[in-house]
Amino acid sequence: MTDQPIDAAAAPRPKRAKGPLIYRQSVFTRLTHWVWVLALFFLLLSGLQIWNAHPALYVGQQSGFEFDNAILRIGAENTDAGPRGYTVLFGNKFDTTGVLGMSGSASRPDYVGFPGWATIPSVRDLATGRVVHFFFGWILFGTLAVWLLASLVNGHLWRDVVLKPRDLRDLPGDIWAHLRFRFHHGRSYTPLQKLAYFVVLVVLFPLIILTGLAMSPTMNAGWPWLIEVFGGRQTARTLHFVAMLGLVLFFVVHIAMVLLAGPFNELRSMLTGYYRASPGTEPDSRRGRSNG
Repeated sequence: MTDQPIDAAAAPRPKRAKGPLIYRQSVFTRLTHWVWVLALFFLLLSGLQIWNAHPALYVGQQSGFEFDNAILRIGAENTDAGPRGYTVLFGNKFDTTGVLGMSGSASRPDYVGFPGWATIPSVRDLATGRVVHFFFGWILFGTLAVWLLASLVNGHLWRDVVLKPRDLRDLPGDIWAHLRFRFHHGRSYTPLQKLAYFVVLVVLFPLIILTGLAMSPTMNAGWPWLIEVFGGRQTARTLHFVAMLGLVLFFVVHIAMVLLAGPFNELRSMLTGYYRASPGTEPDSRRGRSNG
């Protein structure tokens, strides 16, 4: 009896080892996460509606059409080629026709900072935009307070958000691993994740809330010192806008990482709390789940 050659292509491939299914996200983390998604969506689009009322940013106390001290300005102007939209950033002028300053069709152009599809409401309605913005601003503030209290009680803030000396030592290696798309699915966040969440939850969220309050005349009457902390109303408005850009950048990177790291696993963790860890991770004996 002669030995028959084995077809390597037909041979069954060994199953890839699966890590344990662990309970990673608490109910407070999951609930606040989805409330923030909703609140930030409406805050961003209604905020652009408010910003369109005067599409320029300044530093200090003074602003207005008679001043030429804007660090960012979006508008439209007549040129030899017809009306054009433009954006001026730190004195550098860019043609942004079709997106910023001038959008819409050629027959019915809309001369506005951000186009209607990027604002709530989609038409010019400053009053409605302010109502929506203030409502979801308080939702953001209340949810952050709930998250902070729950995270202090269950240890989530100290365990998963605050950077430790070891995290700082491991941060360069973790950044290099992410650049090579090599992700480790563990029980706790990686140093780069901790840094990102710390910036968002401890820096950007408080900054955007406090700068928003500093622009409120009612808060100015009750807390007159708050506007001085930020160096004036216009500086507060600029910092508010910058914090918004930081949150948008985080959102884009966050979605990209979710897609690259495994969207089903990441989404499951934020819906059920359970997360498929990398092989070798210790099972979660507290929940009685190791593989599933």
